[in-house]
Amino acid sequence: MKKVFVKFYIVSLVLLLFSFSAFAQKFTTHPVKKGETIQSIAKQYKVSPESILNLNKEVKNANELKLNTILVINLEAKVTSDNDAKPRETANNTVTVITQEEPIGFVSYEVKRRDNLFRISERFKVSQDAIKRYNKELYATQLKKGMTLKIPKFRKIEVKETTVDETLFEEYTVQPKENRFSIASRYGISIDSLLVLNPDLSKDNTYLAAGQKLRLPILAGSTTENQTSQLFMSYTVPPKKGFLALEREFGVTENEIKMVNPELNERGLQEGMVIRIPQKTANKEAVNTENFNFYEVKPGEAEYSLTRKLGLSYRELLSLNPELQSGLKAGMILKIPKANEGNFVVKNSLIIENIDLISKMNTAFKPNLVIMLPFRLDLINVNNSEAAKDSLKGRRDANWSLALYSGALVALDSIKKLGLSVNVSVFDTERNMNRTKELLLKSELKNAHAIIGPLDPESLKEVAVRVLPFQVPLIAPIHTKSDISLSNVFYAVPSEDNLREQLLSFVKEKRVAENIVVIADDAHEVTKKLLLKEFPKAKALNLVEKFAMKDKILALLSSTEENWVFLETDQFSTVNSVISVLNASRTDKIKIRLFTTNKNKAYDDEKINHSHLSNLAFTYPTIEGEDKNDAFERAYMKMNNGKSPDKYAHKGFDITMDVLLKLAYKNNLFEASKNIGETRYSNTKYNYVQKESQGYYNTGAYIMMYDNMWIKEAK
Repeated sequence: MKKVFVKFYIVSLVLLLFSFSAFAQKFTTHPVKKGETIQSIAKQYKVSPESILNLNKEVKNANELKLNTILVINLEAKVTSDNDAKPRETANNTVTVITQEEPIGFVSYEVKRRDNLFRISERFKVSQDAIKRYNKELYATQLKKGMTLKIPKFRKIEVKETTVDETLFEEYTVQPKENRFSIASRYGISIDSLLVLNPDLSKDNTYLAAGQKLRLPILAGSTTENQTSQLFMSYTVPPKKGFLALEREFGVTENEIKMVNPELNERGLQEGMVIRIPQKTANKEAVNTENFNFYEVKPGEAEYSLTRKLGLSYRELLSLNPELQSGLKAGMILKIPKANEGNFVVKNSLIIENIDLISKMNTAFKPNLVIMLPFRLDLINVNNSEAAKDSLKGRRDANWSLALYSGALVALDSIKKLGLSVNVSVFDTERNMNRTKELLLKSELKNAHAIIGPLDPESLKEVAVRVLPFQVPLIAPIHTKSDISLSNVFYAVPSEDNLREQLLSFVKEKRVAENIVVIADDAHEVTKKLLLKEFPKAKALNLVEKFAMKDKILALLSSTEENWVFLETDQFSTVNSVISVLNASRTDKIKIRLFTTNKNKAYDDEKINHSHLSNLAFTYPTIEGEDKNDAFERAYMKMNNGKSPDKYAHKGFDITMDVLLKLAYKNNLFEASKNIGETRYSNTKYNYVQKESQGYYNTGAYIMMYDNMWIKEAK
């Protein structure tokens, strides 16, 4: 459990990320104004008058405070702590402080194969820190099979209550492009503290809406008008510490240190000296998801591993996050520049580690997987192969289902070879609601760890609602829309809106000074307006009567800048004629690249000249990348008598592998999706983002382009 300050608990929330080690305390300076007294200043900073007098010996009489006297204020004065306490909000504006007593005894436990601290702590209902505290060897060595651990047993907790001082808070309105991590970073508090202050926030997701009201601590110094204060910390010089080492650690130069410690000019830096270290102020750039990503410091994380992971030096981190001067602490929210790259992936502006799911598999766990697809066995005569083939002709639902299932079988075989056993139940929904309702009576569904399917929206909705009380996730393998909130559904196919957003992000990132041209027909007026909003200086042409107007298109092209042309239509004739005009318009001076936000069937027509698309470096967003998984291709063909997999077989393999590997990692698909970033398999990406009460949406997509008659991922 974390330490809290009992007497002034809420003050500790304000200063949570600014607490220091035994060698450091936090100070500020205050210029005395007319009418101020020691008592009023102490009340303003929530400290005792005695602490101010003790630090400012020049003040001989507390009742005779001189105007413009510079006082040193110890911001941590008169705050006491109670060991191992954890706060939580209760009704009537009170904070409950739960104090953990000393253990009343211990249980001896021998570590088993595949045990880890998390599992042991869950089993015995004690924290991982408590286990480490009474098993000191765990601070130096990894948990190993055969180890004997002392597991502490505690009495019931004692509950104390203290009233919250509402004057310490302000109401904050969430701005666009802000999230919980950016706000926590700005106010210098942890995510746990944010949840304590705002108990209505969901603990199951990180959703925040623009305009939402939050209760937050008033930032230190924000209520003192017309005041400029230099924050500094008190620091005891350890052995062999020089100015260069201090500069590396705190990001301040030798001259800056000497300016606030003039005695160093004569005596130099000596062991045991207590000096003042100026604190760097935070960058004034807006702290939001447009400028920064955010990282939550993990327990036991060290400076070296953190800098390697985030791809920044510690000095750079310190400049961005001045609170690090107090030391690295678990729960800190660090802001990282958006453009920075390191050994991590970004999900909803939160930095998470790359995870090798195969190496993290818990093969002792045996997941229950249910596959519900409309195989339409009710229409197929399985005893007559010719009749069965005839029955399948023209039945997209049955053909999609068989292809998805054929890919899933390869995934199940692959996962078995990795050592994971799976209980699989396969049901034919027959694309019939009555049949679906019959299947819902089976125990396999409520005991499932995941359900793949059904395909049709009505059956998907019915199953999702019925298994929601059992917290069973469903994976929708093909594109589907729902008219109600289905919080337990994972939509595996990215939406058209998401694909469009990803292409626009790609274009904005790569664009330098290109001439943007938008060509769209009436049916795509909404997309045209969106593009013109993103690129206000773009030139636009509205296509009439489904054919390209050659002269008008040529008039929009530039001979000095490369032309990036967006074509938005689903009409084959329009696509064909515009591509021909653009290809013929290419010269040594006129450079053209073609884009679309929606590559529909019109672009796949066999009459479309693919050499023209290649000449124009045609670029588009898609859910399917390059087929790079030769192992899947070989395994599929071996299992299916030499037949190559189609896109639905690829999808069946990818979805099944993704679900089973995540279950083997966390035993819970909801939890795994919070901690795992982007995954990719044969030719599909998965990066699920939760929308408030609306389920989980895959945002994994590719930006592909034609290049020398090859289709490859655009870089």
